[in-house]
Amino acid sequence: MKSPRLLLLALTLVPTLAHAHPGHVSEINGLSWGFLHPFTGFDHLLTMLAVGLWAVQLGHRAFWVLPLSFLTSMLVGASLGMNGIQLPFVEPIVLASAIGLGALLAIAKPIPLQLSALMVAGVALFHGQAHGMELPTGTIGVQAAFGFLLSSLLLQLAGISLGLTLQLLARQRGLRLAGATILSLAALLSLI
Repeated sequence: MKSPRLLLLALTLVPTLAHAHPGHVSEINGLSWGFLHPFTGFDHLLTMLAVGLWAVQLGHRAFWVLPLSFLTSMLVGASLGMNGIQLPFVEPIVLASAIGLGALLAIAKPIPLQLSALMVAGVALFHGQAHGMELPTGTIGVQAAFGFLLSSLLLQLAGISLGLTLQLLARQRGLRLAGATILSLAALLSLI
């Protein structure tokens, strides 16, 4: 009986986690704000973990190519946002990226590394844009950007660690289950 109550409690917290961009620019104080920011949006958190998991699923060079592609493109998107250049459909694409990456993990269809890196870079541009639109120009904005790049890297490394552990325990089945979980959670967020 406790399990359904905990689930309901967790689900009541999801709406506050689903919006990483409340627009409180006055609260931005540099590195610590930027570092914590990806943890405040469930869509960002799921995507960062999924990139790490996907790198494990692809293997070999993907361990460094996917995270580097994501971080580089996210920095470009943040720079665009900080300079007032806005991409269309940022928030829907950010959420769709978690759904899409979860689906790719769940179906475990091999995609060439170059195409995978392009896909990751594409969604990262929108993730960076979402963060960058909130950042002021100048030192505080640069510090905040460095903070969210650092935490994004750590989240991707957590996804890689989780993926390697799942591979040891259950081969590809564990990665596919993780992908299905990310897909389900991201789909749930889209309904809220």
